[in-house]
This record gives sequence, structure tokens and C-alpha cells, in this order.
Amino acid sequence: MKISDRLQQAGIILPEPPLPVANYIPSVIVGNLLFISGQLCLDQGVLHPRHIGKVGGSVSVDFGVEAAKFCAINLLAQARAALGDLERIQQCVRLGGFINAEAGFTALPPIMNGASDLMVGILGDAGKHARTTVGVAELPMGAAVEIEAIFEVR
Repeated sequence: MKISDRLQQAGIILPEPPLPVANYIPSVIVGNLLFISGQLCLDQGVLHPRHIGKVGGSVSVDFGVEAAKFCAINLLAQARAALGDLERIQQCVRLGGFINAEAGFTALPPIMNGASDLMVGILGDAGKHARTTVGVAELPMGAAVEIEAIFEVR
């Protein structure tokens, strides 16, 4: 099944990718690898109040998972912008997740599963990846989650 068909089946409409807010570019292709800068949990360009704050504190686990899903959607939007066609993705190699976590909150892997599950759901076996999940003290704009990615491309 094509990636566009899986997105449609999941009811996901990829947004226009967010523009950088500092001195960096959204993506870089080196050889057959596409590196995508960290993406915040924006929903069609909006950071909802339920995704602002610390997971395990003012942000519930469920909203943390949802925030990670929005990060993954934005990663795919950036990939489409860089590649022109998501069918060029051969493999999601790695996701790196940063969770704005309340002190002592250690249930980080289930939060990151919001992104991992979406990648596998949309890319199939090509969505299976290595990953890192790290709890951090703060993220830009107070976002609950930020995720970066590396894709192997054709």
C-alpha cells in the first residue's frame, strides 16, 4: 500500500512544514540519508495548550502520546518537502525523542511510542527504527515533545 493511501486511511493530512525559527535548516540529505531537524508537536501549525508543559505534570500521559504523534506527522511533512514524494523513503532509520518531563517522571518510552507507532502505521515495515528517548528540562515554546529523524531514501 502506498504511503499516501495509509495517511488517508489514518485520516492524516500532512501540514505545510513549519519554517525554522533560528539559524538552521529543516533537513539535509547526505548520500542516501535524510536528516530532519527536531519537530515540535504542532497540529497544523498550532501548539495546543494541552501540549504545553511537562509530561507527568501539567501534560497528561495521553496528551504526551498525542504530542509525539504530531511530531511524527511534522517529520513526515518535512520529509515530503525535502523529497517531493514520501515513496522515496526506504526506511526510517532512527527517531530521537526529547520529552519535556516533570522531575522524576520516568515513563518516557510510552510517550515516544506515539511517534514510533505512527511511523510503523504509515510506513509499514519501513517505519521500524532505532530510537533514543530522553527526558529534558525544557523545550522551545514550552512544547511537551520534540522529535528528530533520520530516513534512508531512494
